[in-house]
Amino acid sequence: MFRTLLKPFERFFDFHARTHYRAERHSMALTVGIILAAGVGGIVEIAPLFTIDETVEAAPDMRVYTPLEQAGRDIYIREGCYACHSQMIRTLRDEVERYGPYSLAVESQYDHPMLWGSKRTGPDLARLGNKYSDDWQVRHLVNPRDLVPESVMPQYAFLLTERLEVESLSDRLAALRTLGVPYSDEMIANAADDALGQASPDSDKAEGALERYGDATNIRSFDGDAGRLTEMDALVAYLQILGGLTDLPARIETAAEE
Repeated sequence: MFRTLLKPFERFFDFHARTHYRAERHSMALTVGIILAAGVGGIVEIAPLFTIDETVEAAPDMRVYTPLEQAGRDIYIREGCYACHSQMIRTLRDEVERYGPYSLAVESQYDHPMLWGSKRTGPDLARLGNKYSDDWQVRHLVNPRDLVPESVMPQYAFLLTERLEVESLSDRLAALRTLGVPYSDEMIANAADDALGQASPDSDKAEGALERYGDATNIRSFDGDAGRLTEMDALVAYLQILGGLTDLPARIETAAEE
């Protein structure tokens, strides 16, 4: 009985083996087959790009990263944080219940490179922004096991003593503008001052950062010391904005619930 059920499969694999053997004996036939297979694969990969305008949602309130947040993102990439943390919540029910509204394409339109990822040694960070206090984030980065005893995350205490280099921020923002990020000339020219102002709420430069990036911008001393600008300031500023560039995901979720 079992043998009878297998016969159709045996005939199929036998036919496939004979056909493949004949093709291997004729180089031109094999070449044509490879080109056809590669062509089909290419069409499958490329065709969706022609509908990209229909795929990316419209988010009029979408804002760009501030210079300080962009500097923090660069540090996040430099330290390899993306290797253990994804930034893409899938549409599966258990993911949405654990992390929040599923990720939208529009949320990554200003990310160069994107950091969706697939490996989760640590939790997904797509909705991390302002979930914990700045103090929690700093303590967690200094020694993760103080807050999460089972954590295998490395320590990043050195970020507290590393001065943030701001001189190149204008050039970095200008480079991102060539990739489509809508930084204005004023934003680019004042990048260093805006980074300093975002982490110094009592300084005159804080007003400039608010004016250029909006009242929703996080203006505070992220590492707890307003007298200095460190790499810890930048990284925490970036972590605290994750999921906060637009409120479209929350609006979609609310509409679905209603």
